[in-house]
Amino acid sequence: MLGIDDIRAAAEVVYGALSRTPLLRSTTLGERTGTDAFLKAECLQRTGSFKTRGATVRVAHLTEEERDRGLVAVSAGNHAQAVAYAASAAGVRSTVVMPETAPRAKVEASRRYGAEVILHGDVFAAFEKAEELQRERGLVYVHPFDDPHIIAGQGSVGLEIVEDLPDVDAVIVCVGGGGLIAGIATAVKALRPGVRVVGVEPTGAACVTAGLARGEAVFLDEVRTIADGLATPTTGNLVLEHVRAHVDEIVLVDDDELVAGIGFLLERAKLLAEPAGAAATAALLAGKVDLQEGARVAVTVSGGNIDIPRLCHHLTG
Repeated sequence: MLGIDDIRAAAEVVYGALSRTPLLRSTTLGERTGTDAFLKAECLQRTGSFKTRGATVRVAHLTEEERDRGLVAVSAGNHAQAVAYAASAAGVRSTVVMPETAPRAKVEASRRYGAEVILHGDVFAAFEKAEELQRERGLVYVHPFDDPHIIAGQGSVGLEIVEDLPDVDAVIVCVGGGGLIAGIATAVKALRPGVRVVGVEPTGAACVTAGLARGEAVFLDEVRTIADGLATPTTGNLVLEHVRAHVDEIVLVDDDELVAGIGFLLERAKLLAEPAGAAATAALLAGKVDLQEGARVAVTVSGGNIDIPRLCHHLTG
């Protein structure tokens, strides 16, 4: 189990390389939901998502032997970009395996950041391909969420929320594999034990909910959601350990609610969010989170990497 000292140590690495993102009050979101709402704009982070935090911390802890071997990662896009960026910044070679359906913008960005990009099958096949490359090439696998350095790096988001909003009552977090909520919850509960931490998963990719029910990480039979950034077929046991200890509730949102979240953030908050990044906002708008009237709530906008054609399709139907 990670503690607050681990999160703080990771944050020092993050702050030496990346941006501190703003916590923006959303009056309209507050009025619509009966809360005092704030948006943690991780869509404004380097590479367009929170993922760069964890990847930067993981790369910083590579041994010289691991740096020489190079890295491999699997991702629908945001983790791929993060690993590519962090590896290039450190002078380390990286290979990322992405599903063939990965958004074009994320594929191109991963290449621009310096990674060798391999498009392979669906998300299940991509995981298998990454493991194959790890064995064949002797590469170091950078897990997208179930790694203590990754979780600690993502936890720096929680530190910033509490520093910027000390009297926060609740934090709502987008959940894919669960690294972000594991880190945020660890930080927030250490600093403010009474704060309610709520995770939000898509109905078609609820791997953390499934893992909690089973008592261990499981692979979903199918992943079906417009939120490619949350379309993870499994979580990890390290993530589940932290979620069980620190997270109060996981709620689910469907694709229509995700689209409503995207539209709200673009129109009212002037933030471009991909479906995954809009999940926490969608849950609050849809009344999925039970909060007291006037509660001060921080909502993660975890990423903003979306193709313009996909954005138009989502918003126009």
